[in-house]
Amino acid sequence: MRTPIDDFVRAYAASDRLRMHMPGHKGAGDVEAFDLTEVQGADSLYEAEGIIRESEENASTLFGAHTFYSAEGSSLCIRAMLYLAQLWAAREGKPLRVAAGRNAHKTFLSAVALLGAEVDWLSPPGESYLACPLTAEYVKTWLREHSATALYLTSPDYLGNTVDVGAIATVCRKHGVLLLVDNAHGAYLKFLPVSRHPMDLGADLCCDSAHKTLPALTGAAYLHVSKAAPDTLRTHAKAAMALFGSTSPSYLILASLDRVNRYLSEGYGERLAAFGAQKAALEEALVSHGFVTAGNEPLKLTVLPKSYGYTGTELAEYLRGRGIEPEFCDPDHLVLMLSPERSADLAPLRAALLSLPRKAPRSTQPPRLAALPQAVLTPREAILSPDEYLPAEACVGRVLASLTVGCPPAVPILVSGERIEPEHLPLFAYYGVTHLRVVKA
Repeated sequence: MRTPIDDFVRAYAASDRLRMHMPGHKGAGDVEAFDLTEVQGADSLYEAEGIIRESEENASTLFGAHTFYSAEGSSLCIRAMLYLAQLWAAREGKPLRVAAGRNAHKTFLSAVALLGAEVDWLSPPGESYLACPLTAEYVKTWLREHSATALYLTSPDYLGNTVDVGAIATVCRKHGVLLLVDNAHGAYLKFLPVSRHPMDLGADLCCDSAHKTLPALTGAAYLHVSKAAPDTLRTHAKAAMALFGSTSPSYLILASLDRVNRYLSEGYGERLAAFGAQKAALEEALVSHGFVTAGNEPLKLTVLPKSYGYTGTELAEYLRGRGIEPEFCDPDHLVLMLSPERSADLAPLRAALLSLPRKAPRSTQPPRLAALPQAVLTPREAILSPDEYLPAEACVGRVLASLTVGCPPAVPILVSGERIEPEHLPLFAYYGVTHLRVVKA
């Protein structure tokens, strides 16, 4: 597969052309030589007609969708998805009302605030501060009793849990609701032996962070529009990205996305399948040794270490001492992100975990709430209000302003506009949240 952006950048770096243009480093340096702006022939990301358009068409072929590049991660794509849903709703004579799983990334909240969208948080039975297990049956029941323009899912979540996107997509189609999926952690799902990518499961829009699971530079991401989606989503996709995106996208990141096309086209699916078997064998060995794991995403290994006698934080420190840096840890989890290009890494990881002495199980569990917090203001009202930064214990009775409070890797303790109650304080303490930004009294 051709790599037109990468080829152009490399040729420009190798030329002796005097750079009487931005950036200010003028190409001096190892990385800097490949860092360009929109010079002649380089095309323009949001008005792509040349090498960027060709590269995006290559990506579209690989993903079976209308695929557009982001040099600002999935955060840019999430904002664009919400804006596209708003455009579609306006054409249908509706306001933008989004039903969303509560484990949405905080960028979703910022997009909702910017667009003035209304949000209904979905709270299925069994929801905790560890997961948001939306099911098709729950969504069907909810849509019978409520109206929505779009449904917003996060799958996979940070722990590697996925929902049945295909079944939920069927429900959404029957109710005339757009399905938007934050697939930031799942770009590779397209290339499994049986695709589990949202574009193949019926989503109208989704985002992938290429950099999270594919060999792309940080910030490399895709916005996908289904070929079966309303045509206005495709025709306005570039405008939606331009509305929120920088006018100076990184050509280092664009060239990286371009190179990934060739990488995916040259046997990636076979390598991924082989690695999946190796990862499954590792997980089986850990479980037989007494570890407990969670999630069903092939490129994540999520360990619940308390049954083995450790917190996630302690296990992370142990691995760091063995030269292994995890993706995430908290009192209850350790998350490791894996790659088929690094299959040799599984052996030292296995050795480190299996050599860890087992201790008495830890019984401490996260605090639980009987009900979701009370919404007092809309996210837009709360985020755009004057605020103040106070110790958590001084915030009881106040309304959370900007979303500085999260409970990674899953459901936020509170979202913007919700009232802080005494029962929230143990959760803040458990997750190390000491201060909050609240609406100024």
